[in-house]
Amino acid sequence: MHDVARRGCYAQALDQVAAHRAAHHHLVLLSASTDLYVPRLGEALGFAQVVCTGVEWAGDALVGNLTTPNRRGQEKVRVLSQLRAQWPGVPVIAYGNAASDIAHLRLADQGFLVNGNSHARRVAASVGVPCLTWR
Repeated sequence: MHDVARRGCYAQALDQVAAHRAAHHHLVLLSASTDLYVPRLGEALGFAQVVCTGVEWAGDALVGNLTTPNRRGQEKVRVLSQLRAQWPGVPVIAYGNAASDIAHLRLADQGFLVNGNSHARRVAASVGVPCLTWR
């Protein structure tokens, strides 16, 4: 997977995930994107746990209703609080890419905005969340 993903860019992201894995960090992929693909992505990247937005199916037909809350904004804050309770004393390092991620990034021990748009970068800078650019 890593070689295939490297051809598709974001080698720095893969390197960061590998560094976390080498440090024996518990990797949790928290995404507002749907379970149509996020669990497979998390598995391919070696994440121990995936929390994402679920969608409803009826057999092979996508119904489209959400089966979970949309995992963005304050919902990410709620999930992060649950993860802290599940893993007490474990430092939280979080990454996000949108202004809606700033709230949970601020609650992490280390939070980083990655490849955010100009609005997200301004919001992050205003509250002291470091901004990164990964290629």
